[in-house]
Amino acid sequence: MHSENPNLTFDPKLNKVVIFCAPSGSGKTTIVKHLLSIDSRIAFSVSACTRKKRANEENGKDYYFLTHVAFKNLIASEAFLEYEEVYGGNFYGTLKSEVDRIWELGKAVIFDVDVEGGLNIKKHFGDKALAVFVKPPGVEALEQRLRYRSTETEETLRIRVNKAVQELQYEDKFEYVLLNEDLDEALVVAENLITEFLTK
Repeated sequence: MHSENPNLTFDPKLNKVVIFCAPSGSGKTTIVKHLLSIDSRIAFSVSACTRKKRANEENGKDYYFLTHVAFKNLIASEAFLEYEEVYGGNFYGTLKSEVDRIWELGKAVIFDVDVEGGLNIKKHFGDKALAVFVKPPGVEALEQRLRYRSTETEETLRIRVNKAVQELQYEDKFEYVLLNEDLDEALVVAENLITEFLTK
């Protein structure tokens, strides 16, 4: 299939996935964005969701914005690697076709997903996956970061912190736990992890 386009330089070694998971506010999105900016061998897996598009967001770049009906039809046709219904009744999920799209470009896939979703993806891809858990210095630091964002009400902040406490118990299920106490140090470690995984 790849040979149909002579412009594609397909590297079968890059038929891999890299999964970054963390409680909300741990810094995983910052780390993933950094890796995408410096490593052309990886491409970001765009998730699907049912929440409304925000003013600064673009369909197909930030998310695939779907109706609840369309999302549920895709669930019924087993189109998702993983999905979940979150607080507020919205659905988020990872489409199998998104991985195929990126592999067709001759790149490895990088995911920025929640802990449960990441473990489901890891289970699906086995040895082709590197699963990294980004760990905050502690729950207090996590709460401070979430407050600093100024995007949470007290109610949603409490929900996120409680979920984080639960998610921190899953760290031993990941190949690597990346402590994000000093962001610059965490970025270097993440770069080294990606390089080692993609070249082996």
